[in-house]
Amino acid sequence: MNRFEFIKNISLGVAFMNLHNLDSLASSFQTTEKLPALFIGHGSPMNALTDNQFTKTLNQLGKSLPKVNAILVISAHWETKGTFVTTSKLPETIYDFGGFPDELYQVKYPAPGSPELANGIISNFHDLQIKADNKMGLDHGAWTILKHLYPKADIPVLELSMDYTLSPEQHYKLATDLSKLREKGVLVIGSGNIVHNLRRLNFNNHYGLPYDWALEFDSIVKKDILEKNHKHLTQIIH
Repeated sequence: MNRFEFIKNISLGVAFMNLHNLDSLASSFQTTEKLPALFIGHGSPMNALTDNQFTKTLNQLGKSLPKVNAILVISAHWETKGTFVTTSKLPETIYDFGGFPDELYQVKYPAPGSPELANGIISNFHDLQIKADNKMGLDHGAWTILKHLYPKADIPVLELSMDYTLSPEQHYKLATDLSKLREKGVLVIGSGNIVHNLRRLNFNNHYGLPYDWALEFDSIVKKDILEKNHKHLTQIIH
């Protein structure tokens, strides 16, 4: 299962329930204008400490977005068999990496969780059987970008795992249903990279030049997204 599959959207004839009642999931949230869905290539965990163009852009983006009631992150770093959502009231900051400066391991992102929203998602996805996880915190795919998007850490955050047993079409259907939350002020963020393979990384390439195949694939994905050719997106990763 490739990490970007969650953003591919195509309908399928799988027995998912029709989730009209997702509109009432976050009953305590006021209806808002429909928030955008974000996909952010989070890059190195060191971005959490770095003041660069990437982090400056995240900061400006956070200031430009409408009011957000809660944040749902789908991180490439939480892959599971089955689909899980975090239910912790106070999700801990997870350092799911190694070999970085000690300073990075001191960074905290103390945002609250949202058990109410998490349990609402669980109760409305009977056929998919989304399960609760009260131990999982915020992995670096979440907190390293949220630290710049919302530095005050005052917005409830929960994570949804990526089930590597689902097909691209099933991921799309799930994303389609979850999009209803965007009308309740829930910001949905996919965090990962379109092309990511550290095993193919050339550490002797001091100029950071990408492989031709990586550029080609990235351009195909970009073109399909801009043209809303979702069917092709689900096909090219099979």
